[in-house]
Amino acid sequence: MKKVLLALVLGLMLSVAATAAFGDVVLQLGLENSLSEPIGQGVLKWKELLAARNTGLTMEVFPDSQLGNKTDIIDQMLLGEPVMTLADGAFFADYGVTDMGIVFGPFLFDNWEQCWKLIQSDWWKDQSAKLEEKGLHIVAANWAYGARHTLTTKPVNTVDDLKGLQIRVPTNQIQTKGFEVLGATPVGMSLGDVYTALQQGTIDGGENPLSTLYGRKHHEVAKYLILDGHVLNFTNWICSQSWFESLTPEQQKALVETGYEAGVFNNELQSKAEEHYLGLMKAEGVTAVVPGEEVLKGFREKAQDFYKQGASFGWSDGLYERVKDAMK
Repeated sequence: MKKVLLALVLGLMLSVAATAAFGDVVLQLGLENSLSEPIGQGVLKWKELLAARNTGLTMEVFPDSQLGNKTDIIDQMLLGEPVMTLADGAFFADYGVTDMGIVFGPFLFDNWEQCWKLIQSDWWKDQSAKLEEKGLHIVAANWAYGARHTLTTKPVNTVDDLKGLQIRVPTNQIQTKGFEVLGATPVGMSLGDVYTALQQGTIDGGENPLSTLYGRKHHEVAKYLILDGHVLNFTNWICSQSWFESLTPEQQKALVETGYEAGVFNNELQSKAEEHYLGLMKAEGVTAVVPGEEVLKGFREKAQDFYKQGASFGWSDGLYERVKDAMK
């Protein structure tokens, strides 16, 4: 009887030890988006893929800003907390890696394939290493957030039609300058204020991926859409550098590989979602313009003035040329 009890106790101790060894590393992923959005579905896929690796690293997902906004979560990261969120190059520029801001410049990319080539380049690896020195680690960069298009209350068929229009942009220098060079008057404003501003005529338009424009119902008060794709917005999942280094090599590999795989899944959903939301917007009275190559050429030519202002962003000399070469 004593032997049986001893065996049971030993078994329980081994079970507890195994749980401690393999179940005590929990990553909290926070995002401002809803789980119903493509990126939310991509995150759930990531959680599933990571769990299947059985490395002892698991993921908990907190959508709809449950962990706070992006800045709140990054502040936690810099303290070494096991949290993750999504951020982009314009945001990394604010954290001291100024050259990464160029990826949010207007008409830098002609297609998504150029984005994916860039994140495989030596230039991107060098920039990622600089970000690691700031305490942030890029786990996955191959996630499409969406092509950003322009929705207005007045028809825009060419770049010249933007002249004088007040276009809402997020409150950062990169996107403000990006619309200035196109001839518009950019207005920094919280996304939550855009609907009322469009309705009251305070602004003439805004820009975002179609899922955001539709989800925020901006198409109800602005009926002209030009599918300019002025920014191909790919996003990055980041965590604390010190926390990432605390993982075992097996856990690091599992997190990175499943993050990439989930990114591919997300990108397929994003592609389908753009067609879906465009159809909904048209059905609800939006006039959509698909600009031809000559019209896009006009946009790109105007956008060149943006890249001549690199010194004002603190960019290194010859950055534009290096980035263009890196994506070939």
